[in-house]
Amino acid sequence: MKRITRVGLVTSGGDCQGLNAAIRGVGKALFQHLDNNVEIFGMYDGYRGLIDGDYKFMEYDDFCGILTEGGTILGTSRQRYIPGKAIVDEDGNDLMPAMRDTYNRLNLDCLVVMGGNGTQKSAKLLMDAGMNVVTLPKTIDNDIYGTDTTFGFQSAVDIGCNVIDYIHSTASSHSRIFLVELMGRDAGWLTLHAGIASGADVILLPEIPYNFEKIVAAIEHRKKMGRHFTIIAVAEGAVSDQDKQLSEEERRRIKETSGHSTISYRLASELEKATGQEARVTVPGHYQRGGPPCPYDRVLATQFGVAAAQLIREKKYGHMVGMQHGEIVAVPLAEAASQTKFLPVDHPLIQTARDMGIFFGD
Repeated sequence: MKRITRVGLVTSGGDCQGLNAAIRGVGKALFQHLDNNVEIFGMYDGYRGLIDGDYKFMEYDDFCGILTEGGTILGTSRQRYIPGKAIVDEDGNDLMPAMRDTYNRLNLDCLVVMGGNGTQKSAKLLMDAGMNVVTLPKTIDNDIYGTDTTFGFQSAVDIGCNVIDYIHSTASSHSRIFLVELMGRDAGWLTLHAGIASGADVILLPEIPYNFEKIVAAIEHRKKMGRHFTIIAVAEGAVSDQDKQLSEEERRRIKETSGHSTISYRLASELEKATGQEARVTVPGHYQRGGPPCPYDRVLATQFGVAAAQLIREKKYGHMVGMQHGEIVAVPLAEAASQTKFLPVDHPLIQTARDMGIFFGD
């Protein structure tokens, strides 16, 4: 009689498009190759399910009909994480013993953890604590080291591009400056791709501190060229060259006293005063993480899920599934969790944009 392989599924951190496609890829591939010799447990609400022992025993039908669904059928949550040390509750208590207890009680062979940059780091702590782990890279930020792309990213690019596409007509009709603020945390991948795809005139990225006077000059130059509106794609982590010199505490204090909730609202106010032109802000926010995954992400998440199932069958634990140069690869989790993948300032796409006259504020 063949030994039963027991696998736990965890979707951690913020939700995004493609999670259900990845869950489906893992589950269907395991059932396809192991038949009745596999048991899969879906942990509810991310690590919380592992902590509290709150899970669902999943059957084959649970993996059917979910390919196109947004979000995650298992739910997700964020846990407080002390970098390189522990996953803790609100009182600072170490939650690792509770997670290890659920893992051992279910006699799991492996956990498949799907999450972003922070989740890769916390998953390594699970690995260091003696649990077998395989991870999948999901985030709209595309900031996970060791993979060229993450699922959820392209869907968010599509949404960001769509928003800016629609903004174009109202911006041109009213000769306004429009700032569209996109997510991505401290990495500019999402804003760069959406900005280029939608024909933004100015793209402001966290990795390239902007000079306010130069943005004003770019807007005035467009006016002289007969272009009386300007579309600015702003990454939520964008920062001016002056603010870049300040500490995080000083920047936080400026934000609190400025009366502006985001960098885009602050910029809009400053640009109106400097140019005499109306400036409006659009912040699609979590809309970028919602809805069904685009076809690209459905395929990518499926590939990643199937690859994770193969790693489990081969007992090749301690790896993150990634894509490098168009190939699906297994990246050592220690490597994937070692750093954040920021957008290089010499990235070819940035040069492509510059060659077309797109301005980056520097």
